[in-house]
Amino acid sequence: MGGVVPRSVSALPLLLLLLLQAERPRGAELTFELPDNAKQCFHEEVEQGVKFSLDYQVITGGHYDVDCFMKDPLGNTIYSETKKQYDSFTHKAEVKGVYQFCFSNEFSTFSHKTVYFDFQVGDEPPILPDMGNRVTALTQMESACVTIHEALKTVIDSQKHYRLREAQDRARAEDLNSRVSYWSIGETIALFVVSFSQLIWLLCPLPCGEDWALSLDFPPLSSLYLWKPGPEAALQKPHPRGALESALEARTGW
Repeated sequence: MGGVVPRSVSALPLLLLLLLQAERPRGAELTFELPDNAKQCFHEEVEQGVKFSLDYQVITGGHYDVDCFMKDPLGNTIYSETKKQYDSFTHKAEVKGVYQFCFSNEFSTFSHKTVYFDFQVGDEPPILPDMGNRVTALTQMESACVTIHEALKTVIDSQKHYRLREAQDRARAEDLNSRVSYWSIGETIALFVVSFSQLIWLLCPLPCGEDWALSLDFPPLSSLYLWKPGPEAALQKPHPRGALESALEARTGW
């Protein structure tokens, strides 16, 4: 025995389809590399009276700053900021034409930058086709779909923000790891050099003999005397154990 399907339940698939097919404003979203002493420009055609917005953020490089400016089709500058880490700009087109926005890293001589921007043109269309012209209140199902849609937009914006933060933090961590690794390698090399130098300084007179000492204007090893402190301090005769052992003892104090 079949039952009657409620109207709200039968309309659920249609509302979900409308929710999934809701379009976003026309625009572009891009992450690009900006070399040092370079400028990168982008162009977008906008109709008169249409609102557009620009969001950008520097992900990696230098002090995480960049110059940004925007010009209208007449060449007038409608937005200009210098050395900004991130910013947002919204404007309503007064004339129809191609709008140009540029990112400049010309003030930096060696730092490459990674820049993200999101350029959106126009308002988001309503989730329901006749929502703007309706004179009746929304049904409970329609209100729920609108609420879910707004919540999903908030989730998308939050995820985009956290992805940018994660990319920025990862770049900082990798840069710090590289610096620590290079510093550790330098300390290791310095340790080996100092240790080897001390070893050579201690052991070189033994195998080199008196010829090496004379070539450096050192007195012969056989003529080295030990200085014994005391009230009757005076040069004594060579150490009975031999000239080489005496030289080693005189130099190291062993």
